[in-house]
Amino acid sequence: MLENLERDITGVILVGGKSSRMGRDKAFLSVAGRPLFERILELFRESFAQVVLVGNRKERFVSYGVPVWPDIYPGSSLGGLYTGLHHAATDDIFVSSCDIPFPNAQVLRYLCSLRDGFDAVVLSTTHGYEPLFALYSKNCLAPIREQLDSGDFRAFAFYPRVRVRYVSSREVAPFDKVETALLNINTPEDFSKLGGGP
Repeated sequence: MLENLERDITGVILVGGKSSRMGRDKAFLSVAGRPLFERILELFRESFAQVVLVGNRKERFVSYGVPVWPDIYPGSSLGGLYTGLHHAATDDIFVSSCDIPFPNAQVLRYLCSLRDGFDAVVLSTTHGYEPLFALYSKNCLAPIREQLDSGDFRAFAFYPRVRVRYVSSREVAPFDKVETALLNINTPEDFSKLGGGP
């Protein structure tokens, strides 16, 4: 399955967030001695032949040797998703935020394996959708663009207009607890609970 992922899916990491609740750049917060961003980048490099970053902070990431695409619609994760889909050479992308400390390769590959016949593959948990660790096809471009132009920046509001494969927590339970695999760090309190360092 890895060979198929390498050919057919572009890995897109969103790095344009302002980290306003955290007060500093979440991408470079260190957990267990490693920046969050590097954890995602390593997984994506192992999974996809083409890996790109989306955001307007190219200078922060030059040393990683990964293309950085500036946001077409700055200011939201939905705009970042649109930018990734718009520029990708493949029909499908797998998108992730840059602040997931424990991304799970098996969960990622399982989600990718479900894409046939769908425009998006998204985890749906008791807490809601997980739109920023999910797969999307270029069929989502027009609905996302129309939503952005309307001023609605919710990353999941276009779902009723495309074919979505919703994946339950129970489905991925053999691989990992979804609460662990998709844990986000948004505040200093979240970070301290992980024992994060400088």
